[in-house]
Amino acid sequence: MRQPSSVEVGKPQLHLPGAIALIVGIVIGAGIFETPSLVADNIGSTQGVIGVWLLGGLISFLGALCYAELATTYPHVGGNYYYLQRAFGQPLATLFAWARMTVIQTGSIALLAFVFGDYASQLLPLVGYSPSIYAALAIVLLTGLNILGLRHSGRAQTWLTSALILGLLLVIVIGLALAPAATPAATVSFGQAPAWGLALVFVLLSYGGWNEAAYISAEIAPPRRNIVRSLLWSIGIITSIYLLVNLAYLRGLGVVGMANSDAVGAELLRRTVGEPGAMLISLLVVLATLGSINATIFTGARTNYALGQDVSPLSFLGKWQPGPGAPTAAYVLQAAIALALVGLGTFTRQGFETMVDYTAPVFWFFFLLSTASLIILRSRDPNRLRPFQVPFYPAVPLLFCAVCVYLLYSSLAYTGVGALLGVAVLGLGLPLLHRDFSRPLRR
Repeated sequence: MRQPSSVEVGKPQLHLPGAIALIVGIVIGAGIFETPSLVADNIGSTQGVIGVWLLGGLISFLGALCYAELATTYPHVGGNYYYLQRAFGQPLATLFAWARMTVIQTGSIALLAFVFGDYASQLLPLVGYSPSIYAALAIVLLTGLNILGLRHSGRAQTWLTSALILGLLLVIVIGLALAPAATPAATVSFGQAPAWGLALVFVLLSYGGWNEAAYISAEIAPPRRNIVRSLLWSIGIITSIYLLVNLAYLRGLGVVGMANSDAVGAELLRRTVGEPGAMLISLLVVLATLGSINATIFTGARTNYALGQDVSPLSFLGKWQPGPGAPTAAYVLQAAIALALVGLGTFTRQGFETMVDYTAPVFWFFFLLSTASLIILRSRDPNRLRPFQVPFYPAVPLLFCAVCVYLLYSSLAYTGVGALLGVAVLGLGLPLLHRDFSRPLRR
């Protein structure tokens, strides 16, 4: 992926309140309306559900500390790609770019599309595979709009994010203040032991995004004092919101009701205020998810375009259409892969869950390597100025690496066919490791 040889970073201008707001806005997504039911299904107890969401917040904080050092020491638009390039070389960085194009980014698009499909089906069920039909339509239509050069304006994105926040507030207030308490059931047997590893995979999916948000640490002023404070406050706020949402679900639905729901937010409001409430929350989630899908489509196509400019077998992706002002080939290939993944989720009849399976092993593999790059670069580049250093080094990065190894194992051992396919697709990119392919093209 083409990157400038150096990146100039201006004077930090982002202060603590703005940094907190930005990180919270990046992390909180529509997945929180889908993952709690999967977590409840895999844990089976009230205490366990709350505990695993707390643990997810702690793990996210440890990882964010590691990424804060990388981002402030090596401020670069390439992010993970650049860290891997410096620590492991160009071939592995190219493989990461391939993984983003075929597994991580496209899997995220399909995953969000299934959230859209589940809640759109609450509003207007279609005959047959309703969530899958809605998911495919969302991918096709939003990709088409981006190819035509029509994008959500900043104001529209703000309104869509506001819909998400309003939906979360409705769930919290109605679930905790208005919903009649569900039949108490501290522990529920589902016929198997709790799957803590798989539950953590789903929980950390909802916390996902802080690794992107940590890149702004180079813009935080003053960095030494406010980087840790912004991370601590933002992840603390996110953890509190997620705990309140899950407490609302547990109070109104109970563990069994959560585990058996395909649209847990809509089910809570349906039981509490009737069908109009379920329709309202479904509409809010649909709007919020459309914004998330659109943003993921937009950014994914740009990284694919850059990959096409730098890797000769994929050069067709590096063509920019001047008319609409869009990388059309990158959009089309991305949509084709995402639609194939919708087909996979439909075939397995698990949709959202299959997409988590598909992306998780590859995601945690590169997360592990990115964190390991911190240790490698500390050793290789000891004299580099580091505006922020991970406290208790090397214990914190080693601990987070151990978590990544456990989650990589869990995402392979406890998941279905989607995980194996994700690893296989990653393997298809191994020929790109050939030095003649992975070396950036001459311009």
